[in-house]
Amino acid sequence: MAQMNFGGVIENVMTREEFPLEKAREILKNETIAVIGYGVQGPGQSLNLRDNGFNVIVGQREGKTYDKAVADGWIPGKTLFSIEEAAERGTIVMCLLSDAAVMSVWPTLQKHLKPGNALYFSHGFAITWNDRTGCVPAKDIDVIMVAPKGSGTSLRTMFLEGRGLNSSYAVYQDATGRAMDRTLALGIGIGSGYLFETTFQREATSDLTGERGSLMGAIQGLLLAQYEVLREHGHTPSEAFNETVEELTQSLMPLFAKNGMDWMYANCSTTAQRGALDWFPRFHDAVKPVMEWLYLSVKSGIEAQISIDSNSKPDYRVGLEKELKAMRESEMWQTAVTVRKLRPENN
Repeated sequence: MAQMNFGGVIENVMTREEFPLEKAREILKNETIAVIGYGVQGPGQSLNLRDNGFNVIVGQREGKTYDKAVADGWIPGKTLFSIEEAAERGTIVMCLLSDAAVMSVWPTLQKHLKPGNALYFSHGFAITWNDRTGCVPAKDIDVIMVAPKGSGTSLRTMFLEGRGLNSSYAVYQDATGRAMDRTLALGIGIGSGYLFETTFQREATSDLTGERGSLMGAIQGLLLAQYEVLREHGHTPSEAFNETVEELTQSLMPLFAKNGMDWMYANCSTTAQRGALDWFPRFHDAVKPVMEWLYLSVKSGIEAQISIDSNSKPDYRVGLEKELKAMRESEMWQTAVTVRKLRPENN
C-alpha cells in the first residue's frame, strides 16, 4: 500500500504495480464470483473479471437484460443463472443492482449468503442507509466495496484500451480476516487503474453529492442559466450554445483536465484571465451555501429517502421519460444536435 500526497494530505493508494493481477488471481483462485445484476455496472465488471481469468457467473432475471448477457457470451445453465441460483453458487456475491432493486432482492440474497461468503457492492447506499433499505447483513460474512469512479461502460472501454478507471474501496465488515485481500483482488480484477481508500458512508455521501452537484445536477443548472441569459439578451441559439457548452466541452475541459485550472488561466487571453479571476469567487460564494445544503440533505438520509420513494413507484419510468423528454427537446439541447452535426469529425 503506497502513501501518496494529495494536495498536502497523505492517503493510502493501491496500484497495479503493488498488487499485480497474478496476486489477485491467486487470492481468488478458489472463489466463485457471482455478479448479480447486468445493468449499469454488471457488464463491465463481469466481463473484465472473466477476461482477466477469474471464475465468474452472472445472475439476472429473464428479459432484455438477460438476453444482453447471452449476447455477451454468458451461457445459460453454465455461467448465467437466475439471481437465486447465482447467489447460491457464489462465494463472493457482487450485488450490482440499482439501489431500488437491492431493496426488493435483498430478502432473496440474504437467504443464500452463507458463513464466510463475501457480499460486495459498488455503492455504499444500501449499507449506509440500511435503516431505510433494510439491507442488514449477517455478522458471519464479509461486506466489501469497490466503487469505480465512472460508468460500467467506461470501465469496460478503458479495460479494452489497456487503461484503468480509478476506484475507491472499503471494508465494512471483516468476518473472515480475508476481507481486505478479497476487496483489493476484486478491484484489480475488474480493471481499476488504482484504488483509493474510503468508507461505505463516505462513498455514498460523496457520490450522491457529486451526482446532484458538479457532475450532473449543478452543471445542467449552470449551463442552462447562462444559455438562457444570453438568449434573453438577444444572442442566437448557436452563439449561446457555443459560448456556453461547446467551447467548454470540446476545447477547455480536455485542457484543464490534463494540465490544471491554473494552467488554463495562464494560457488564455488577459481579458479572460482577469474576468475569470474576478468572477470565480463570486460564483463560489453564491454556490457554496447550496452545496452545503445539498451535502446535509444527503448525509441526513433525506436524498436517499427521496430516491427510494420515487424509484419504487410503479410509474417511475413513465415520469422519468417525461422529464428527460422535456430536457431533450429544450432549445439548448436541440441546438446541440445541430452543433454536433457540424463538428468536422462528423462531416
